[in-house]
Amino acid sequence: MQISTKEVISLIGLTSVIFLIAPLFLILYVLSYNRRKKQHRDDTILMQKNFETELLKTQMEVQEQTLKTVAYDLHDNIGQLLSLTTITLSSVDVTDTQNTAEKLALVEDLTLRSIKEVKALSRLLHGEEIVSRGLASAIDFELEWLRRSDKFEVVFNYDHDLTQLDNAKETILFRLFQEIINNIIQHARATAIHINLNQANGSCILEITDNGTGFNVDEALSRKSGMGLHNMVKRSAMINGTANIRSTPGKGSTITIQIPNL
Repeated sequence: MQISTKEVISLIGLTSVIFLIAPLFLILYVLSYNRRKKQHRDDTILMQKNFETELLKTQMEVQEQTLKTVAYDLHDNIGQLLSLTTITLSSVDVTDTQNTAEKLALVEDLTLRSIKEVKALSRLLHGEEIVSRGLASAIDFELEWLRRSDKFEVVFNYDHDLTQLDNAKETILFRLFQEIINNIIQHARATAIHINLNQANGSCILEITDNGTGFNVDEALSRKSGMGLHNMVKRSAMINGTANIRSTPGKGSTITIQIPNL
């Protein structure tokens, strides 16, 4: 079968077009790939900056909450101890030997208690150092101040073999814990708070339950007052975790935060 000159020319022309178009498609593909790669790199940098900003914000909030606790304790606890010490000393009658000895013993006891409280406050001021000792220790230390109020039944159970998260994750998770506890104190009218900290399926799980008034989760999330709940979800997502909020009016609430160990 003989190929005509016209068919040869058409074949050559088609081949030439293919050879011209193929490099063009290759160039366009390379440009598109480089653009997507640059966009991915920019998105990664932006996410890292957002994470660092959120971490810094969280650290500042931990410090702020710590200072508030210090202020309350100075006023409500140490202040009262020192006031009692002053009143006791001013009532000492040096002519009454027995009474003086009893009052001086009371002053000594009050002074020792004040020193103990100041040492505890000194440890509390180093908020990041508390977190660095481990999340369970940080939570237990924070709950100690809550137990002393005698307003709540506080139960804390945790896995003693808990895999430690990196410092950034633990700081944010500790702040989330503080935020949830503060919400319970201010709004829930609860008398009991149960905290569980354990691990399962390669994740750290923090669960906080109260027996307070509860609320409608969907309604709370739809209102401006639900910003705190949105913040919990957002911060959990920042460290690749999830926040599950369950509550029923009149039946308390349970908030579960799950963070992958890696």
